[in-house]
Amino acid sequence: MFRFEEPAYLYLLLVLPFLAAFYLYSNYRRRKSICKFGDPELIAQLMPDVSKYRPDVKFWLVFVAIGLFAVLLARPQFGSKLETVKRQGVEVMIALDISNSMLAQDVQPSRLEKAKRLVAQLVDKMQNDKVGMIVFAGDAFTQLPITSDYISAKMFLESIDPSLISKQGTAIGAAINLATRSFTPQEGVGRAIIVITDGENHEGGAVEAAKAATEKGIQVNVLGVGMPDGAPIPMEGTNDYRRDRDGNVIVTRLNEEMCQEIAKAGNGIYVRVDNTNSAQKAISQEINKMAKADVETQVYTEFNEQFQAVAWIILLLLLVEMLVLERKNPLFRNIHLFSNKK
Repeated sequence: MFRFEEPAYLYLLLVLPFLAAFYLYSNYRRRKSICKFGDPELIAQLMPDVSKYRPDVKFWLVFVAIGLFAVLLARPQFGSKLETVKRQGVEVMIALDISNSMLAQDVQPSRLEKAKRLVAQLVDKMQNDKVGMIVFAGDAFTQLPITSDYISAKMFLESIDPSLISKQGTAIGAAINLATRSFTPQEGVGRAIIVITDGENHEGGAVEAAKAATEKGIQVNVLGVGMPDGAPIPMEGTNDYRRDRDGNVIVTRLNEEMCQEIAKAGNGIYVRVDNTNSAQKAISQEINKMAKADVETQVYTEFNEQFQAVAWIILLLLLVEMLVLERKNPLFRNIHLFSNKK
């Protein structure tokens, strides 16, 4: 299999026809000028050391060298092969709460933004693991199926905001159940669910869902975002806060007791997310403790660089061009390599 690493440089080859045309036109003008002075055959006899073909040979040697130089810049490569690579890792499903209460700013810059940054840091620490993402509020749906494509995971993460789900609430149980069904069927691999939530307006069923996940060998960890003292929920586009029917400002508080209960039922850990990176470090350590199984994937090896051979050819062409003189060499007067003389 053959390819060019930098194919844009091949556009330099488009210059070569213009260069050749310019040289042929110059030769034509030169012959026309010689004809003005007299008969070309007579003039050739008067200049026996002038070669008719050597300048052409020198030009075409440089011409080919320039073309190969464009190929050299494009970095020709070939020689790839398909091989099976074994990697060890775990599978992690992240269930992220995107209810309106996650907009509270008792954790800076907000609960949701802090949670998204934590997930991004967690993904950055992964190597051979697989990660998937679920968002939930009053309902839950898969934002990213489980994958080892960390770049896509971070791209999907950036687009998450409360507007993705119109139904408000905190359906942690639905999120855990969906995450449990989202893992691959591979056996022997460690699996974990990470629920990131403030736990407010809990709709029930979360503890039962965590126990059901544990029975299938899945660990359920909970990261609680926010402060027990609570904070108001900003209204986007205004300087005001969300209010209840009586006009009172709504204060949302972290429900640590409920988060701890879910983590206990899921045989996992509970960590409060504050304005430090301690939560990310704690959950990363917990994932590293899990059993890592071999995951077989087929990948292409790197292509072999072939620019060295092209560089040697260019060097040889330029060396020959330097050795070929425009005038006939007196030592080889009787050798008519570049002449039609018999």
